[in-house]
Amino acid sequence: MSKDLSNVKALTFDVFGTVVDWRSSVTDELTSRASTKATSNALGPEAKDKLVAVDWPAFAQEWRNSYKHFVHGYVPGQTAWKDIDAHHYDSLVELLGTHHLEGVFSADEIRELSLVWHRLRPWPDSTAGLQRLGSKFVTATLSNGNRTLLEDLDAFGGLSFRKIMSGEDWKAYKPSPVVYDGAVEALLGKGGEKGDVAMVAAHLGDLYAARGRGLRTVYVERAKEEDWEVGSQKYEDAKVWVDVWVKVDEGGFEEVARRLGV
Repeated sequence: MSKDLSNVKALTFDVFGTVVDWRSSVTDELTSRASTKATSNALGPEAKDKLVAVDWPAFAQEWRNSYKHFVHGYVPGQTAWKDIDAHHYDSLVELLGTHHLEGVFSADEIRELSLVWHRLRPWPDSTAGLQRLGSKFVTATLSNGNRTLLEDLDAFGGLSFRKIMSGEDWKAYKPSPVVYDGAVEALLGKGGEKGDVAMVAAHLGDLYAARGRGLRTVYVERAKEEDWEVGSQKYEDAKVWVDVWVKVDEGGFEEVARRLGV
């Protein structure tokens, strides 16, 4: 399904899960580092057994869930500012403790592992699709990730975003209206038409919030990314208000480019 977006001048992109496949990237690094540590001589048998027993895909999901709770609990102007790198580090330390892995990794190893979020692989269609879209539209990140994180992901994946924007720019996190309003002004200047910007995301909650601020919406399904229950009333309602809906097997950003005439 697609509506007329011929007036759109700029596209803002959610990043985690929409542009990059955080799940496989994070799980692979966790598994690799645990395997290396478990086969080294640095640990005793008990610590090695604990490492081997961890369900690393589930651990990665817990880490991601902690991020969701963090950004949704942040209140601009009230909550003390903490960027996503700091959150990822703090939540990793907490998770390692929850899984009884204190002391297994050194402080330097934990710090480096917490930065895996700077090295997330793009979905197969992301790089080429973004390059196509960037030939016609201003393409910009609009993510809760801090600026250095987003800059690293852009370079790591060869994404070629024309502008990097982060919730950090406004000391707020999506779905705060401050982020969407700030993005429109940053892209189009004061008084810019909000409907000239479209939000691209794999999460209907993000798009619902963007739509509430007047942005157009492009939904790109990604495996295991949707938080809304498929078939629920709000999910079915979204099929009416989403402007462009690309199903999981339809080609991702390449299909977005095709529908937008690129």
